[in-house]
Amino acid sequence: MIPLTAMVTGKGTVSFKIKGRYGRGSRPSSFTSILRPVVFWNITYKCNLKCKHCYINAGDPNLIRRELPVEKTIEIADQIIEQKIPLVVFTGGEPLVSEKFWRIAEYMVSRGYTRISVSTNGTVIDWETAQRLKRLGVRYVGISLDSLVPEKHDEFRGVKGAWEKSVEGMRNSVKAGLPTGLRVTVTRDNISEVPDMVDFAASLGLERVSIYLLDTTGRAANELELLPSPARLRGMIDRLIEKAIEYQDILEILLVRMNFAGIYIASRIAKSREEFLELLKIIGAQGDCGRKTISIYPDGTVRPCQFLESIVVGDLRRESLTDILSPDNPRLKPFFNVPERLRGERCSRCPFKHVCGGGSRNRALSATGDFWGDDPSCFFNPWEIAEKWGVNSGEIRSIIR
Repeated sequence: MIPLTAMVTGKGTVSFKIKGRYGRGSRPSSFTSILRPVVFWNITYKCNLKCKHCYINAGDPNLIRRELPVEKTIEIADQIIEQKIPLVVFTGGEPLVSEKFWRIAEYMVSRGYTRISVSTNGTVIDWETAQRLKRLGVRYVGISLDSLVPEKHDEFRGVKGAWEKSVEGMRNSVKAGLPTGLRVTVTRDNISEVPDMVDFAASLGLERVSIYLLDTTGRAANELELLPSPARLRGMIDRLIEKAIEYQDILEILLVRMNFAGIYIASRIAKSREEFLELLKIIGAQGDCGRKTISIYPDGTVRPCQFLESIVVGDLRRESLTDILSPDNPRLKPFFNVPERLRGERCSRCPFKHVCGGGSRNRALSATGDFWGDDPSCFFNPWEIAEKWGVNSGEIRSIIR
């Protein structure tokens, strides 16, 4: 995750409320650590939409039958609390269509755990649901919207009328006093809309826009052609830097699944070598798959993150969370030091590989056939940037947490 607004302006909204102040002119975030990660809890396979890019293949009846019973899920909740996990993001499927979400979230709150966020398509957030989330003390609600054109969004999400319901969910959440954000998955078909979507989010009173670059996993595993070109991606980033400045006192912009963009941004906005290195520290302190994040699936299996669906690093039906989040877990170890495993011609030699971690392993696999290959979406020349600021890979590695 790249905190664009914090990098460009030193300001933040939801992030600062949850994590405390970090970024430009401040310390890097220490909210998480390698073995004390944010947990993305895919609480259910159930879903009321049929999204083209769903990483978990939600809605499949065979998968729904594999969901853990509530009693076992409560045991997992207890382990999360005991491990002092800094934040749980409930997702799915669609968490709000599952009574299990409400049961588990209310149980955790009753035990004094209040660091809860929800990632949702927003279609079922009527006024009563928004108030219920507010009473629960949810820290943040992220709602997906993939176009300003209702028909385009509905086609991508697989259900007619989804756009209208998602936007109404945003309005209800804001009205209820919930910190609310818009989440958009960027493809070749909607990338030109993204800056305008920031305007739209601001007009609704939202506090965050999270911009996800499509990851080729789940239903999108064979959809490499849906990725925007590197040139268009760079153009979008340029526009978003402007938007971050324009809306710095209203909302924050985050970039997800494109950590390499942070290096380009740092080079573009830095006024000195010292400032450039400070910005690199901010990027390097963020989490990534298996390093400061994990994902628990509805059947109790654990992934490095929700975007590495094919990699299982533990199973809570048979193992404890303590055992899974251990430096001795051989399935998790590869993600503690991804840069040393990169072997693509570009990423393996990149002087900034310890900052961005090589981008997406799924996109690398789809483009090159090698899980540890090059992410095709990286859009700048890292050696030019290294020469510009007079830095080398050894110096950069020494400053990254």
